[in-house]
Amino acid sequence: MAVTASGMFLPTFVDILDATQLAVNTASDTFKVGMITNSATPNFDTHDHWADLSGQEVSGTGYTAGGAALTSVTCAGSSGTIKFDAADTSWTTSTISNARAAVVYDDTLGSDPLICLVNFGADYSSANGTFTITWNASGIWTLDLTP
Repeated sequence: MAVTASGMFLPTFVDILDATQLAVNTASDTFKVGMITNSATPNFDTHDHWADLSGQEVSGTGYTAGGAALTSVTCAGSSGTIKFDAADTSWTTSTISNARAAVVYDDTLGSDPLICLVNFGADYSSANGTFTITWNASGIWTLDLTP
């Protein structure tokens, strides 16, 4: 099996909405983005912690295990839509091979709950250069709550 789609991790959002365990604070928590290879098999219904996917994480010069902290994180609502966004993420002077997807998780909470996965659609690499993830202008993720 391989990374086939982008998506949100259901267990995290259920835990946020039913107040079981998680108190994700988009205004103050540290969110990270790690990258995984196409050998990963993400399960959006059952995976809930970074440890579920970190075994398939990319490695290389200039890339730190666990990924990079997102900067300029925002989460805002308007016209029935919630938008989560951050500044583009870069690894400078990096040699990274076969990055297939970015995984955003909350690094402040002890369990590192998974938020979303963004599939690149192909494997990407860098060779002693800058590897940049340019997030969509509509945000890293949006939820349309309008019926």
